[in-house]
Order: sequence, then structure tokens, then C-alpha cells
Amino acid sequence: MTTAPERLALLPDEAAARFLTTPVLQQREPLPVAAIDKSCEFLPDELRWTAEPIRELVDEAKKRFDDKRTEADAWLAPRLHSTLRITRREASESRLWNHLALRTGPDYVFWRHMGRPTAAQPTPSVNRSRFSGPFYSHAYARLWWAAELFRDGFDYSPAVLACGNQDVLNTVLRLEVILHRPVAQTILKLLADGTVRTGRDVNALAQAVNAAGTTLFFEAIAPDADPDPDAYLAWIDELETALVPLDALPDGPDDGRAPLGAVNAL
Repeated sequence: MTTAPERLALLPDEAAARFLTTPVLQQREPLPVAAIDKSCEFLPDELRWTAEPIRELVDEAKKRFDDKRTEADAWLAPRLHSTLRITRREASESRLWNHLALRTGPDYVFWRHMGRPTAAQPTPSVNRSRFSGPFYSHAYARLWWAAELFRDGFDYSPAVLACGNQDVLNTVLRLEVILHRPVAQTILKLLADGTVRTGRDVNALAQAVNAAGTTLFFEAIAPDADPDPDAYLAWIDELETALVPLDALPDGPDDGRAPLGAVNAL
């Protein structure tokens, strides 16, 4: 277990890039903890910014999935989302994810995303984007956003299905159209019923969906219902009494499910 700070913080992209040297990414040198802390803006002393619950999840994931590391994604995603209760606006803040990866839980990033040695690169390394990069590549942001975009209201089971398929995480998560909830649920329905099976199938489906049109196009043929923002904020406020289970799925925000009629139409 790494020595983590008590609270989460905001680490600017420029500072993160400066700390992610080649020796660090190859684990030949440690991350400069003191310099990172000096570059951070720490978040308020509130329960939801406490680092310890996230550290406990990271340690548990490493213990459970040490011999099958890709399988950690499906377990960790809903629990990270349920533990780190933030709004989409807050989740769009790259500085938060930079701090999470470089300071709160860098050991997980190395554990989960270390590359394999090759003839061209005999010393394995982690891609910088796993520490500081787009949400669909970042080691933690990709899991939080996958849980957020693929959950069906309070039900995280569709997100578990999505995160259990690396092609969905690596390809579908990049598509803007999955902001339309019926599209996201339709893709997972095709995966669940076996219509889409292989990685090639998933990639072909992603290309077809992306080529079919924009979110506005899908909204016209399969209207979504507006999520309930008050229910989402109430779920955030419930953190003080919430217990995130390790062996059962937690409950997400009960802010409404994707309309079944729209999913069937698609």
C-alpha cells in the first residue's frame, strides 16, 4: 500500500507531465511525492474528498485480481463510482484524476497498466495517458465514467458488463453518442444477448453507431427521459451513511432509467 494523503487534491496537467518522466513510468525512479504535494490544491476537508476509502478499494482490487488484472475493471468501476460521489462537472476536472493517479493510487496504475517488454522496448513502461490523459484512457477516470455512462439508473450491472469487455472500454467509451442513455443500454443489450460476441463485433458495432448519426439523431428516433438531478445530488449527500459492499453491487443514484421503449426501438 502506498502512503496516500488524507484528502484528494487538484494537480495541474502541466505539473503532472513534468513528474511523469521515462524513469518514473518504467518504475526505475519513484514519483516525487513532496514535489507533487507542493504543486497541488487540496480539496475541502469533507467526507467525499477523503482518500482512505479509495485506497481501501485499490488494495482490495489488487488482492482479489492479482492473477487476472483486467478483471479488476468490472469489480472496481461501480465501487469507485459509488465511493467517489461527484457530479459530471466535477468528474470532467482532469486535475482531480491527475492527483488520484499520481498521488493517491499510483501503485494501482503500475499494477494494472504496466506494458510488456518488447524487442524495441525491453524495459516495460506505463503509457502516460494512464496517469494523466483523456477520460477514456486514464486508469481511474475510465472506470468512473464507464460506471456513470453505462449504469441504468441505480443499477450498476450494465456497467459491470461493459467493464468486463475491454473492447467496450477501449472503443465504445470514446463515442460521444453513448451520452444518449438508450444508445448505451442498447449496445450492452446486444452484448448480453450474444448478438455481439467478439472484439471484432464490438468494434464494428461502434463504427456503425458512430457513423449512424449524432446524439440528436438518436434522440429523435428514441427519446431519452431527463435524469433527475435532485436524486443524483441526494445520492451524493447520502455518502455519510453509505456502505459500499465488496461482494455485492452497490446502488447508484436513483435518478431514472433509460426508457425501455427507446432501447427496444433502437
